[in-house]
Amino acid sequence: MKTLVWVEHDNSNMADATLAAVTAASKLGEVHLLVAGSGCRAVAEQAAAIAGVGKVHLADDAAYANALAENVAPLVVGLMADHDAFVCPATTTGKNIAPRVAALLDVMQISDILSVEGEKTFTRPIYAGNAIATVESTDAKLVITVRGTAFDKAEATGGSAAIEDVASTGDAGKSSFVSAELAESERPELTSAKIIVSGGRALKDAETFEQVIMPLADKLGAGVGASRAAVDAGYVPNDYQVGQTGKIVAPEVYIAIGISGAIQHLAGMKDSKTIIAINKDEDAPIFQVADIGLVADLYKAVPELTEKL
Repeated sequence: MKTLVWVEHDNSNMADATLAAVTAASKLGEVHLLVAGSGCRAVAEQAAAIAGVGKVHLADDAAYANALAENVAPLVVGLMADHDAFVCPATTTGKNIAPRVAALLDVMQISDILSVEGEKTFTRPIYAGNAIATVESTDAKLVITVRGTAFDKAEATGGSAAIEDVASTGDAGKSSFVSAELAESERPELTSAKIIVSGGRALKDAETFEQVIMPLADKLGAGVGASRAAVDAGYVPNDYQVGQTGKIVAPEVYIAIGISGAIQHLAGMKDSKTIIAINKDEDAPIFQVADIGLVADLYKAVPELTEKL
């Protein structure tokens, strides 16, 4: 069985999310990678070094510069003539491309898989992660998105795959890239951070969030997250949101401050190795999943904790 994996990148560097997708794909058989972008040969060389990869397909064309699904999908469909499965990381880009590929192939997409149980059998979360479904596909071709936190990352070095140039399918003319407003931060990116400090609605406003959460995150070298309530209230940008409609994370340590623990938030972080919760409401649902819980006023407890680190 040959599997084609979409390589997530910014035309210069490969994203870590790709490594987990490679691990998942390796359980299906031979792994080939697809690097589609503009001026992205350096990414193809990084991808070729991943352990266990058999071949890297490189499509270098201006039409793929911003990974528009309308342009990438026809390229993938063409390559699927020689592959049995298409695998994407369950990132914003991956979740944009995969459904269009599935539609063009006229197959069902299998989303957000947690494990590979057989050649066409997988597990995936349903009901905001409160139940795990085992699904089996009867389609000739598979289109799969992979939850990165559920799989170990493949070794980024040690491989020596061949790089093969593939013909571009060009600009489909159905969409165009206008602009991107990206939040820049020196802190670790949420999905790859080993420690995450998250704040909730209890932080009151953006200024308070900055004063309470950021110093602690800086002391710990942690990524910063937030509940949907905090994001909706404008405390922090959307990029910070953890949860069912935000980012799925599984760091070594997750510190939830002033977060009650709504089911949608828990779906995004309950796989964290150690969960620490600080909340003055002892009945808050977050304490049901927390390994360590502190019932206290965050405005006293967090500065004290930051000071003693």
